[in-house]
Amino acid sequence: MQENKMGTMPIDKLIISMSLPIMISMLVQALYNIVDSIFVAQISENALTAVSMAFPIQNLMIAVGVGTAVGVNALLARSLGERDFDKVNKIAENAVFLVLLSYLLFLIIGLFFAEPFFRSQTDIEEIVLYGKQYLTVCCCLSFGCFTQLMFERMLQATGKTVYTMITQTTGAVINIILDPILIFGLFGFPKMGITGAAAATVIGQMISAFLVILYFAKFRNMYLDRSMLKPQLKLLKAIVSLGLAACINQIAIAAVQIVMNNILRYYGSVSVYGSDIPIACVGIVSKVNMVFLSICIGISQGCQPIWGFNYGARKFDRVRQTYRYSAATCTIIATAFFLCFQLFPHHIIGMFGGGSDLYFKFAENYLRIFMLLTFANGIQPMSSSFFTSIGKATLGIIMSLTRQVIFLLPLVIIFPMFMGIDGVMYAGPIADAAAFVLAVVFARRELGRMKKA
Repeated sequence: MQENKMGTMPIDKLIISMSLPIMISMLVQALYNIVDSIFVAQISENALTAVSMAFPIQNLMIAVGVGTAVGVNALLARSLGERDFDKVNKIAENAVFLVLLSYLLFLIIGLFFAEPFFRSQTDIEEIVLYGKQYLTVCCCLSFGCFTQLMFERMLQATGKTVYTMITQTTGAVINIILDPILIFGLFGFPKMGITGAAAATVIGQMISAFLVILYFAKFRNMYLDRSMLKPQLKLLKAIVSLGLAACINQIAIAAVQIVMNNILRYYGSVSVYGSDIPIACVGIVSKVNMVFLSICIGISQGCQPIWGFNYGARKFDRVRQTYRYSAATCTIIATAFFLCFQLFPHHIIGMFGGGSDLYFKFAENYLRIFMLLTFANGIQPMSSSFFTSIGKATLGIIMSLTRQVIFLLPLVIIFPMFMGIDGVMYAGPIADAAAFVLAVVFARRELGRMKKA
C-alpha cells in the first residue's frame, strides 16, 4: 500500500503543499468580502453600516460551518493515520447530516430573526431595511456555504488541497463578477441594490458547493449512501468536541462584534464622531483584519491533517517540527501586516470610499491602535488548531476563548467606562498580548511532552 505523504514528505515542502492552496482560497474569500463592502459603500453609508452590522451573524454562520467541518477534518486525519478506513466512511456520512442540520438552523434565523437582530442595534429604519434584505438572503440560501465548507475540509483531510482551492476561488471570482452586475443592474439585469450583493454571495457559494460535490463522486477513500441521514451519536460527539474550538472562536468573534456595535453606538453618540461613524469604521477594520487572519488560518488548517495524521501514527517529531515551521511562517506574515496597518492606514481605509475628516480620523486611529500587536496574532489561532488536531479538544477550546471571550470582551466593556469610545481601541492590543503569552505557554508544554515521548 502506498505511504500517505503526511507521514513521509519533508515537513517544509508538506506544509507548503498543504497550506498554500488553502491560504489562497481563504485569501480570495476574505478579499471578496471586502469587494462586497466596497460595492455596497457605493449605495450609501447606511448600506455599508447595515452590512457591517450583519457581519456577526455571518461570522456565526462560519462558526457553525467551520466548527463542524474542522471536527470532521481532525477526526478523518487521525483515522487515516490509524488506517481505520471503515471509520472514515462513517465519519463522512455523519458530516452530511451535520450540513443539513446547520442549514436548517440558519434558515430559521433568516426567516424569523433578521429584523429583530438589526432593531436591537439601531433605530434607523433604512439600516434595518437594508440589513434585513441582506441577511435574509444570506441565511435562507446558506445551504451552499455549509456544503462547500464541509466537503472541502473532508478533501483537505486527505491532502487534496489543490482542488478545494479551485472550488473556493471559482465561487469567489463569480461573486466578484456578479456584485456590480446585480447591485447596479448592469447588462440588462435588474438593479437589486444590497439584495444583489447577498445574491452574488450565495450564488458563488452554491457553485463552489456543486464543484466540490462533483469531485467527491471520484474520491476513492469515502463512499456515501442513504445511511448518511442516520447519524451515529458517538461520532457526532467526537466531531463536535474536536470542532468546538474553531466554532467557539468564530462565535466569540460574532459575540464580541455585537457587543462592540452596541458600545460604539452608545459611546459614539456622546462623542464628536456620532454613533454611525464608529460602527462603519470598525466593520471595515474587521474585514481588513480578516485578510490577515485568513492567511494564518489557512496555514493552520493546512497543517491540521499533518498534525492529526502524524499524532495518530505516533510520529511526534514530525508534529513538533510542523508546529515550529508554521509558527515561524505565521509570525513573519503577521509582522508584514503589522507594518502595513501602522504605515498605511489612510490608504487602507480609503479603499472603501471617501468620508469626512472625522471618519478618517477615527478609522485610522482605530486601525493603528486596535491592531498594534498584529505581529503576535498568528500564534493563537494556530495553537488552537494544533490542540484540536491532536485530540486535545479542551486546550483547543481554551485557546479559542482566550482572546475574544476571556480577555477582549471584558476589556471592551470596562475600558470605555473610563476612556470613552477610545477605550475600545486600547482593549485590542492588551487582549492580544495576554492571548499570545497563554498560547506560547501551553504550546511549549505540549511540545515538551512530545519530545520526551
